[in-house]
Amino acid sequence: MNRAHILLATLALAIVPAAFASTRDFSVGPQYDTTHVYVAAADLDAFVRSFTTTFAGQPTPPVVVTVTPTPSKTTSQVVRTSSGAISVFGFQTPVPYPFGQERTGYLVTNVDEAVKAANAAGAATLVAPFDDPIGRDAVVTFPGGVNTQFYWHTAKSTSAPLEHVPENRIYLPVQSADAFVKSFVAFTHGKVLSDERHAPAVEIGRSAGTYRRIRLASGFGKATVLVTDGHLDWPYGTELTGYEVGDLDATLRRARDSGATVVVEAHPEGDRRAAMVRFPGGYVAEIHSAGN
Repeated sequence: MNRAHILLATLALAIVPAAFASTRDFSVGPQYDTTHVYVAAADLDAFVRSFTTTFAGQPTPPVVVTVTPTPSKTTSQVVRTSSGAISVFGFQTPVPYPFGQERTGYLVTNVDEAVKAANAAGAATLVAPFDDPIGRDAVVTFPGGVNTQFYWHTAKSTSAPLEHVPENRIYLPVQSADAFVKSFVAFTHGKVLSDERHAPAVEIGRSAGTYRRIRLASGFGKATVLVTDGHLDWPYGTELTGYEVGDLDATLRRARDSGATVVVEAHPEGDRRAAMVRFPGGYVAEIHSAGN
């Protein structure tokens, strides 16, 4: 790609769709956003204990609820940590489509209007807004098939700001990366922090070569788009979230002691050190700290 093509691609990402001009920012704060983790009901307790211990977090008591617009039953918990929160689901019934395919739950100020704004920015409504026991929800899919749940609670949520804001790690093919970034940035009122077209592929488990890495930020938190050809060694591409911590080595010790497995040992990646951890029940997370 020559310099003229790169300039045109950069300008394309900066163009805001006309339909987006009248929409507003529906974000509340990254401390209210949760990665959705689905585990077998039998693994739920072990997973929650391990994740809570690893990140020195605090879980809510488990409740059995219906969180879908059609009949279902799941045990649900939220674990809040200084590095981000997760919503955990251990379904006791089959999981209705398309639940389990969404990656993140974003708290918004108004679900119905947020869905309209996402549509205006190029996302499709995957699950139309519906009422749940404590609020209202919907699921949208951004270009590239990136499914995101919006939620709103009847009672106002109050959580302290995060010490470390996690990053949504989104693997996409080259054909859909630019469309996703344009749509996602428009809806979130976000910005492109960096677009490294020749990032070292060691960051995604390869021994040589490069890949494209795009870092985004908005009122919903951080996101990193990893543009690849899909030739990835496990566990790369299976992780949904990257968690920043103050002390990576201490965090990995707590992970091991609580039953998790470090599947990629700590190693330098540019301006960070990173590792990959598999928790009981199968959830894989990238964990990193700033500096080498």
